[in-house]
Amino acid sequence: MAKLTPEQQTAVEQWAAEGATLNDIQQRLKAQFDLTLTYLDARLLVMDLNVKLKDKERAKEPEPAAAIAPGGPEAAPGSVTVTLDDLAIAGAMCSGQATFSDGKSAAWYIDQGGRLGLRAPEPGYQPPPADVPVFQEELERVLAAAGM
Repeated sequence: MAKLTPEQQTAVEQWAAEGATLNDIQQRLKAQFDLTLTYLDARLLVMDLNVKLKDKERAKEPEPAAAIAPGGPEAAPGSVTVTLDDLAIAGAMCSGQATFSDGKSAAWYIDQGGRLGLRAPEPGYQPPPADVPVFQEELERVLAAAGM
C-alpha cells in the first residue's frame, strides 16, 4: 500500500471533512498527486488514517429497478441496486449482484488485487453511463454496512 506524505494525508483528511466519497478521494489523489490506488487500497488507506467518511444525506432510498416491458418506460437514470453475496465467488474477496436502471443485472466482484469487475450474462453488456457513479456509491455503502 502507498505511503502518503504529511501533505497528502492532510489533503485526504480535508477532503473527507468536506464530504468527499471514497471514489472522490481516489480520483483526487490521482489528479493532484499522480497517485493511483485501487478501490481497496483507497479504502484501506482511509481506514489506516482513521478518516471518517460522511454519509451522504438521502432524501429517499432509490426504488429497485424493475424489468422493462417491451415498449414500456425505462427506470429513472441512476436507479441501481447492489447486493453482497454471503459467500464470495471463487478468486474474489467479495462479490454480489447489481441491477441497473435498464433492468439488467450483472455480477460484480472485487478480486484479490482489489480490482472491481463486472460479469454480465450478456456478452459486451455495459451499464448505462449515468448508473456507473451511482453503482460505485451503492457498492461503497453496501461494503461499509458489511464492515468491509
